[in-house]
Amino acid sequence: MASGTPEAPTQTEALVERLFTAAIDTLEIASVHLGHRLGFYRALAEGGPATPTELAARTGTVERYAREWLEQQAVAGFLSVDDAGAAAKERHYGLPEAYQPIFVDADNLNYLAPLATLAISVLGPLEALLAAYRGGGGVPYEAYGADTRDGIGALNRPGFVNQLAEWLSSIPEVNTRLEGEPPARVGDIACGSGWSSIALARAYPRVTVDAIDVDPASIEAARANVAAAGLGHRIQPVLHDASDPSPGGRYDLITIFEALHDMNHPVEALRAIRTMLAAGGSVIIADEGVAEHFTAPGDELERFNYGWSILHCLPVGMLDQDSAGTGTMIRPDTVRAYATEAGFGRIDVLPIEHDFWRFYRLVP
Repeated sequence: MASGTPEAPTQTEALVERLFTAAIDTLEIASVHLGHRLGFYRALAEGGPATPTELAARTGTVERYAREWLEQQAVAGFLSVDDAGAAAKERHYGLPEAYQPIFVDADNLNYLAPLATLAISVLGPLEALLAAYRGGGGVPYEAYGADTRDGIGALNRPGFVNQLAEWLSSIPEVNTRLEGEPPARVGDIACGSGWSSIALARAYPRVTVDAIDVDPASIEAARANVAAAGLGHRIQPVLHDASDPSPGGRYDLITIFEALHDMNHPVEALRAIRTMLAAGGSVIIADEGVAEHFTAPGDELERFNYGWSILHCLPVGMLDQDSAGTGTMIRPDTVRAYATEAGFGRIDVLPIEHDFWRFYRLVP
């Protein structure tokens, strides 16, 4: 090596640097969660640039905390500050217009503030998670709290608002039935906060939707969101376990958005769902678009999904001794195996492009 040429970092040094950077990123994710939950970003977007005192007044918070958060956000590059040389209490901080879709526009596909809340909230039941790793069993979904439930709903909402109609319209048989007469019935399994059910009803004005979930708090949130959308006459939130027989009637379409991998008994659920279908009906599943086979090291999407799996998706799917324990890494062969065991005769991977999900159609 030529004299004076810097040496490449060793593997040890490279990993040290990577973990140090990851720690900074983790702390900044936590800061975004704070700003999201406390309404700081929205206050800056709606009221314009503010001093720490003004932001605290707008949000009902303490000036000293608001000031430290504003300084940290400016240092991180999330907020602008035009008078950095002024006294600490007199500086004005603003949310750049280009960042507003990320932090405050709940229907925008770039809205990622809920991702920060979700990332922090899955650490809530950490002691229970450690106990599950040591002794087996799982961690109930409700143990993760409202931030996880609301974070999942808010993170998926833009996709449903902007893309669900396009997804379904690309499947000719499904689209024709949803647009036709008599009005189709849809069962939206694991509906969460109801945003998928609302998008379905808006995309297809003739259909009625049963928004089905096993979590009482999710059904309560779905009822509120459906009422606010003015769709209570066409969407019925239903508290129901998908593994049990139909809550009533047959469905022309059943959807399962990003939930099959969380189910403790996915085969039993799919078997019950198959009995809920009307003649000619089908099931549309959207779940994680992970690689078809395990490889290591993996790309960013594999790392992203494994992170959720070890902290949340696997534990919530390990509650029973005979749980499937699928986890977030639900590869196509796994979906095919579950669907085949449940009695479906046709399992198609659909040509729908998505950054994070893979789409399947199941037909008896």
